[in-house]
Amino acid sequence: MSALQRFFKGDVWHSFRSSPVAMLAAGVALVCLTCALFAEVVAPHNPFDLATLELLDSLKPPAWLAGGEPKYLLGTDGQGRDILSALMYGTRISLLVGIASVLLSMLLGVSLGLLAGFVGGRVDALVMRVCDVMLSFPSILVALMISGIARSLFPHAPDALAFVVLVLAIALTGWVQYARTVRGSTLVERNKEYVLAARVIGVGSLRIMRRHVLPNVLGPVLVLATIQIASAIITEATLPFLGVGVPVTSPSLGTLIRNGNDTLFSGEWWITAWPSLTLVMITLSVNLLGDWLRDALNPRLR
Repeated sequence: MSALQRFFKGDVWHSFRSSPVAMLAAGVALVCLTCALFAEVVAPHNPFDLATLELLDSLKPPAWLAGGEPKYLLGTDGQGRDILSALMYGTRISLLVGIASVLLSMLLGVSLGLLAGFVGGRVDALVMRVCDVMLSFPSILVALMISGIARSLFPHAPDALAFVVLVLAIALTGWVQYARTVRGSTLVERNKEYVLAARVIGVGSLRIMRRHVLPNVLGPVLVLATIQIASAIITEATLPFLGVGVPVTSPSLGTLIRNGNDTLFSGEWWITAWPSLTLVMITLSVNLLGDWLRDALNPRLR
C-alpha cells in the first residue's frame, strides 16, 4: 500500500482523532488560514483603504487597556491602521509566499530526485553534485543575491515582480531536501518486484516513474512539505530586516514586525507583539502537524 493510500485510509484519521496536539494545531492553522483567505469579510477594517484611516487614531493601545478605543481590539499603528485587520491581510501574504515557494521547490526537487534515483549513473551524480553546491548557500544569502540582480535588471519593475523574486529565492534553496529524499526512496523502489514486472511487460521508464514509483515516494515528501512551509514563512519574515521582501504596499507578517520594531522602545509594544505572536502560532501549528503526519504515515513510529 502506497503512502497516499495510507493517508486516506481510516488509520490516519484515527491517529488524528487520538492526538489532541494534532487536533489543536489543526484548529489553530485552520483559523489562521480562514482569516487570511476571507480577510475582506472577517477583518473589521480595510488597512489598505486610505480613505478610512484617521491619523488621530494612530498608536492607540489595545481595547482592553485603559484608554483603548473599543473598535480597535489589538490597537493601531503609527498611521491609524487597525492591527487586527493588518494581521489578517498580512497573514494572507505570508502564507501565499510560503505555500507558493514550497510548491515550486517540491515540483523541482521531486522531479530531479525521481530522475536521479531511477536513472542513476551520470544523471544521479550530476544532480547530487548540484545539491551539494546549493546546500552551501543559505536561503537568505540566495534571496539577497537574486533580489539585487532583479533590482539591477528591472529598476522600475511592478510590485508583482517582487513576489516572484521572493518565491524563486526561497524555492531555489528548498528543492534540495526534496531531491535527496525522493532519490533515496526511489533507489529502494526501483528494485522492487512491481517495477521489475512493469519493465518485463514493456512499460516505458517515464510511465513507471509517474504511475508506479512516484506514489510510493510521496509519503516523506508530504511531511517535508508541511515542515518547509513553516521554514519558508520564517525566511520571508526575516528578509524585511535586510531590506528585501514583499513591497511595503503589501505588508506581510515580516513587514509588520519590522515596522513595529522601530516603535518597540517607545512603548508601543503591540505593533510588533501581535504579528510576532501570529507568526509563532502559524509556524508552531504547522510544525506540530508535520510531526504528527510523519508518525501517522510511518508505521514503525507508532
